[in-house]
Amino acid sequence: MAYNLLKGKKGIIFGALNSASIAWKVAEKAHEEGAEFVLTNTEVAMRMGDTHELAKQTNSLVIPADATSLEDLENLIQKTMAHFGGQIDFILHSIGMSPNVRKKLPYDALNYDYFLKTLDVSALSFHKVIQTAKKFDAVKEWGSIVALSYVAAQRTLFEYNDMAEAKATLESIARSFGYIYGREKHVRINTISQSPTMTTAGSGVKGINSLIDFTERMSPLGNASADECADYCITLFSDLTKKVTMQNLFHDGGFSSMGMSYRAMQMYNKSLDCKRCDDKECCDDCI
Repeated sequence: MAYNLLKGKKGIIFGALNSASIAWKVAEKAHEEGAEFVLTNTEVAMRMGDTHELAKQTNSLVIPADATSLEDLENLIQKTMAHFGGQIDFILHSIGMSPNVRKKLPYDALNYDYFLKTLDVSALSFHKVIQTAKKFDAVKEWGSIVALSYVAAQRTLFEYNDMAEAKATLESIARSFGYIYGREKHVRINTISQSPTMTTAGSGVKGINSLIDFTERMSPLGNASADECADYCITLFSDLTKKVTMQNLFHDGGFSSMGMSYRAMQMYNKSLDCKRCDDKECCDDCI
């Protein structure tokens, strides 16, 4: 059901690779709510994904851009403003990638060149996007900029690896730039800490299926889906949240406030009752 929350609003959506992407769901919801937007991703990602299909579906313009490149971002912002005849209302940053995770390198044996790439793609690109938008005065007063984060920015999660540092940096950028952009232009900047979601990037995290099962059992409302995250993004793009800024907003069914749930405890107790638990190798695997 549409509410016309974004009627007349214009924006840029980064990271809609395919139908599994949260950014893809956001684009569909934004279109339903009356928004117009530019879709952007790297040239390589567009060749791998289905961005142009989404563009047809939502009647959107596609402008390739590498979010780590200031030259690409300046081209993106200028072409977007020319396309819409002026400023935009919202930006979604839904970008994340870790070569260390892809290469399955453990946290205590990271490749530091890969680590820097993780930070550049997953966090510094957010700063570059905002800085470029501000440079060209691209976002209207009371506009909204949102990036997708994860609870690993605050808590240690097994094998989330150097993406945790990237998410922590991402959230810090939202606070630091949120103050400056808010003070000068009334532009609000927030991050959404989403439940683990089986996106293309998320599927590359080792043990993602077990993590999703665990958080589902831990969260009183259950995991938030990509579609539900898209709904939340829409509210942050809308005028209903004009005074919300510099926040990391948990959208995780309550997981971030839990210690231990009944359902998770049941599973833990079952593992303790395992008939094979005298087998040291079995226990090591469970741990």
